[in-house]
Amino acid sequence: MRGDKFPNLVRLVDQLRGPDGCPWDRQQSFDTLKPMLLEEAYEVLEAMDTNDHKAFCDELGDLLFQIVFLSQIAEAEGFFDIEDVISEVLNKMIRRHPHVFNKDKNINSDQVLESWEAIKRKERVSKVKTGNAKLQADSILAHLPTLPALLMAHKLTSKVSRVGFDWNKVDEILVKLQEEIDELKEAIECSSDSGQRIQVEEEIGDLFFVMVNIARFLKVDPETALRKTNYKFIQRFQFVEESLRKAGKNFKDSSVEEMEQFWQEAKKAE
Repeated sequence: MRGDKFPNLVRLVDQLRGPDGCPWDRQQSFDTLKPMLLEEAYEVLEAMDTNDHKAFCDELGDLLFQIVFLSQIAEAEGFFDIEDVISEVLNKMIRRHPHVFNKDKNINSDQVLESWEAIKRKERVSKVKTGNAKLQADSILAHLPTLPALLMAHKLTSKVSRVGFDWNKVDEILVKLQEEIDELKEAIECSSDSGQRIQVEEEIGDLFFVMVNIARFLKVDPETALRKTNYKFIQRFQFVEESLRKAGKNFKDSSVEEMEQFWQEAKKAE
């Protein structure tokens, strides 16, 4: 891996944000760039999912650009600069990899994660708040980032599993899954008033949480799995749409059975 061209990127952003640079770039702030940062991160994931190496390279560049751009704004505000960002991550990675930089290589990947979490806990010095749950600074669940619920569930269960709070085998989680399905059915049957509707919501949340546990236990990233299923649904549904158009029909004058037939054809085509 080389980094010879990185200073060129820094100078480019400085120029874009400079007095004779781009008016739009000069107007940007942390708030205006938040959605762009998130969008670029998801576009990187999409390129990874599709195994498009050229797009992957391109999207990584866009994400890197956002990081340098945000660092330039921070520098203009007097907070820090890109050199500080690099120094922070360098020091952190060296500190959290004593098995590499202290030459103690007699450690496996599970022990690496345990060591990582232990070092992170030592770094915490204050109480934090995640969502609605107040957490002590020395909790292994402290300093969790604000994530989409699916990612947060995976992060939570991964962290606690590293200290032994986990299932012994996947069959146990499948039993729990059936238990949660039964509880959801019961809640649905009694969902006539608003209080029971809250119970339905809670049971659906429990069901999602168990599914995340199953995915984690089987070493499947739930976000990636669901994202791929979303792509698959889009492709199949568009096949249904195209098939209806070819038949001179639309959704209003088509039955569910007809659409299901086209759906099955889409699955066979895959």
